[in-house]
Amino acid sequence: MAADREEGLGQNDNAVKFLGQDYESLRAQCLRSGKLFEDSLFPCSASSLGFNELGPRSAKTYGVRWMRPTELCKRPAFIVDGATRTDICQGALGDCWLLAAIASLTLNNNLLHRVVPHGQSFDREYAGIFHFQFWQFGEWVEVVIDDRLPVKDGKLLFVHSAEGGEFWSALIEKAYAKLNGCYEALSGGSTSEGFEDFTGGVTEMFELNKPPSDLFSIMGRAIERGSLLGCSIDISSSRDMEAVTFKKLVKGHAYSVTGLDEVVFRGNPTKLVRIRNPWGEVEWTGAWSDNSREWDNVDRGIRARLQNRSEDGEFWMSFSDFLREFTRLEICNLTVSSRLRLPAGEYVIVPSTFEPHKEADFVLRVFSEKPADSDINELQTILNRIISKRKYIISTDGFTKEACRSMINLMDTDGSGKLGLVEFHVLWEKIKRYLVNFRTHTQTQVTLESHELSFRTQCRRKAAHRSGSAANQLWPCSPRKCSCSTGRI
Repeated sequence: MAADREEGLGQNDNAVKFLGQDYESLRAQCLRSGKLFEDSLFPCSASSLGFNELGPRSAKTYGVRWMRPTELCKRPAFIVDGATRTDICQGALGDCWLLAAIASLTLNNNLLHRVVPHGQSFDREYAGIFHFQFWQFGEWVEVVIDDRLPVKDGKLLFVHSAEGGEFWSALIEKAYAKLNGCYEALSGGSTSEGFEDFTGGVTEMFELNKPPSDLFSIMGRAIERGSLLGCSIDISSSRDMEAVTFKKLVKGHAYSVTGLDEVVFRGNPTKLVRIRNPWGEVEWTGAWSDNSREWDNVDRGIRARLQNRSEDGEFWMSFSDFLREFTRLEICNLTVSSRLRLPAGEYVIVPSTFEPHKEADFVLRVFSEKPADSDINELQTILNRIISKRKYIISTDGFTKEACRSMINLMDTDGSGKLGLVEFHVLWEKIKRYLVNFRTHTQTQVTLESHELSFRTQCRRKAAHRSGSAANQLWPCSPRKCSCSTGRI
């Protein structure tokens, strides 16, 4: 297995075959035989539905039939005009957390098609077989299913699209149910669990009763990066589960955060959050809801862009109401796994492996939410802190502001008056080279004879030429100009 991983097994383009089923070979067999695929490893039986509320003798599963989309409508479609949030409406299964995660997935096509591979349809070379990919225990897993779906009273029992003729969301739910053993295994869960299984990302949580002061900015940057966001309202007892509040928010229920915006309302900037209920209905009725009066005081163009009057489960609310009404926010970061506030200094990164005595390459990426440029004061602080730890190399009282100003003027290539990361790196390499070149030759000698400097300068010029340094930049002044009346420097 270790050798397989070294060859790329478990990556998105070479996913592990769940239960050993290979989509391409199974599909080819079906096309050759002219028979639609029937999945014997996830059969159309009571065991695939559940064990308790969806057990064999439960009221919810009484009269359930398994039907293909081609039997449910004349022209079934896998995806119509791109996957959207309205394609996901909850059915008789308590998997709102999963559907909130799927709804967030539709906001990022790259992420969506990592989970829902291209080229699947009910038209060209249809064989009744579909496949999806999920992240499980550090690797991508491909799950193959047939397209027979549980139906009751002529309608899909579980997730369905608003229009009824689009089936990608129902099929991805079935694939995820197969991965977890049965449909009922999806009842109750955390949105972050779905986020991570769809992306391989890492989730961070924010308690909204004590939010960080820059939470709105954190959310905005997360959406820009393509992160997935979800929110929920905690319950105090089982009686509160899916209880609807006075303003039509559902307790113990998972919502997707699908957007942010800021509008001018009565002369003041107002922060807004867009949220979606995976039920596809039951929307917030407070301020900034679909038909609230607040929209009448917003610029007409902005109102046309933001306001949505349809009952589709999606609504706007003010950021202040969001903090007050919801309990928890979950953000699944696709690349950044930790958010840290560190003082300036030197750090040692110690990578580790899951198995002992293994060697591996690793990559550490550091993202800064603030500009990383250094001005005169910051440069002086950084350099003096470094030099103070290297007194065994050079004896100095530190860098003055004037010296730092001169260094910035010398190295500032873009005229910003600051040093960026690349500019600082070039400067630091020069400083390290200068420290070597001008290291004192005795610990007690504090002066240098001018003729001695001339001799050393000639030597250093040759060394600088060999190392690629510009000698005229390093030593632009003659010893005579720098020496005192006694000829010493």
